[in-house]
This record gives sequence, C-alpha cells and structure tokens, in this order.
Amino acid sequence: MGCWAIVGDKVWGPQRESDSIGALHTAIDVGINFFDTAELYGDGYSEEILGKAFFYQREKVVIGSKVNPEHLSREKLIKACEDSLRRLKTDYIDIYHIHFPNYEVPISETLEALEKLRNEGKIRAIGVSNFGKRDLQELLTHRNVEVDQLPYNLLWRAIEYEILPFCIQNDIGITCYSPLSQGLLTGKFLSPDEVPVGRARTRHFSGKRPMARHGEGGAESETFATIKAIQHIAKEINIPMANISLAWLLAQRGVISIIVGARDPKQVRENVQAADLKLSSDVVTKLTEITEELKQKLGPNADMYQSESRIR
Repeated sequence: MGCWAIVGDKVWGPQRESDSIGALHTAIDVGINFFDTAELYGDGYSEEILGKAFFYQREKVVIGSKVNPEHLSREKLIKACEDSLRRLKTDYIDIYHIHFPNYEVPISETLEALEKLRNEGKIRAIGVSNFGKRDLQELLTHRNVEVDQLPYNLLWRAIEYEILPFCIQNDIGITCYSPLSQGLLTGKFLSPDEVPVGRARTRHFSGKRPMARHGEGGAESETFATIKAIQHIAKEINIPMANISLAWLLAQRGVISIIVGARDPKQVRENVQAADLKLSSDVVTKLTEITEELKQKLGPNADMYQSESRIR
C-alpha cells in the first residue's frame, strides 16, 4: 500500500486522518503487509500516520521509507533516518530507499552512511528509487542493491526500454509506483479535462497545464484512446479496469511488488482483489499490444514529470 495519498495535499485533496488509519488497519486485515512511505510525503506526516496506526502491531508489517536527495550526505542521512524512526514510532525501517539520486554527493558516501545504519539495526535492507541504468551501474561498483522503485503501469512503460532489462539482468527487484497512473487506470476520468490539476501534470498531459514542469505537447488524445481500449477489454472479460491493470503489472517479469495507494477501507478492499487475479496470456498480450503506441509516443524518458529526466 502506497502511503502518499493518505496525507491529503494539493495533489490528492483533503483527507481525514481517521480514514487514513482505517485504510491502514483494513490493509492488514485483507493480507497487505508492505507499506511504502517517505519523509517527503506530507513533510513527514505520512510517516506519523503509520506510526499511529502500527505502534502496537509493528511486527505485522514491512515498512519502506525514503530519504530525500538533499539529505544524502553522511550526517544529513543519519539524521533523516533517525527523524523517520521517531515519526514512525519504531526502532527499525525494513527497507530504506534513496528517493532520487544526488549528483553533488558521492554515492560512496551515501552508501557508507546506509551501511552504518544497517549495521546498527536501524534499517534492514537498502533500496533505491528512480535510479536509471546509468546510476545503477555506478551504484553496483560499490555494492548490490535489493530493489529499485520505479513508475510503471499500462500507460507508462518507459522503464521497459533499458531499465527493466538491466534490473532483471542484475537481480534487482522492481517495485512499481503509480500502478494506476494516479487514477487514470480506474476509469474514473473520461476526458483530459476531468483530471484534477494536481494529477494532470505528468508528461501524458500538455506542458501548458498549470502544475506541469515539462514543456512538451503531451499525449492527451493517445492516452485517453488507450484508456478506452483498456476499458473495452475490461468489459469483455467482466473485470474492473483497475484490477486488470494491476494484474498486468504483476504478470511482468522483474516486478516483485506493486505500490497501490488507497485513502479509505473501501479502496483497500477493491485493490487487493488484483492480487488473486491471474490474467490469461492472451489478455496480457492484448493489453501490451494496445498500449504500445502510447509507449512509443512517450519514449524512453522514465521521468513522468520532467523533460530533463531525473532518472538517468
């Protein structure tokens, strides 16, 4: 379960803390045990919510958090981790990720600090997020890494060009964030104009959108034509669009987990159904084929938000 949306912000909209905690408790009840957060989400508020929800049942959950790129020097990273531990009300983080690379801090310094934290038992595994092939190659000259967290879904397949094959070759598991493309793959938005401003800022949309950071023309017509094609398949096999989108991801080689946001217990119960859904090879192939044109349109830049990719 992804724990960004539970904070309530300009991207996701207002949120009651009681709904957030209810979603987290429901997730445990239905068999979800991995919870992904970051110090960035709500400026630490997401971690605080998890701390409140899991304080008395820490042993039941696996928590992954992420350190901001501006905190990757040795002293700052150690402090950031200790701050996250305090907010989470725990004495260890199961998987601690570098959220984005920082090219002003040597990766060796960052890894040294992470190893110190691991040796002290404050973190159990080291991961990265938003690392492309080039940055992974540099990292692997120092140590292996267990996981790379990357954006991946039926509408965003950029990692397939070179990052996914490299991760498979080097036994780096991929956890996928934005697996429902921030709600686009639920079918709730029928046209680009219906998408809230905070979510219409990826490179799917025109760079003229209010919160967009890229200067591209976008792929709005192609994106919504693709969504309609996926909806058609979902209707044919009588399975919710969101579920087949998640099940397609789980069928992809190299994917070890998907991170799905939920803001209340109902959404959690809907999402978890995809874990038991096994699509036929024909359906998996058809979904891959109908999203290929959009993949080619958006190209190999794996950064959903910027033309100058931060994922290199």
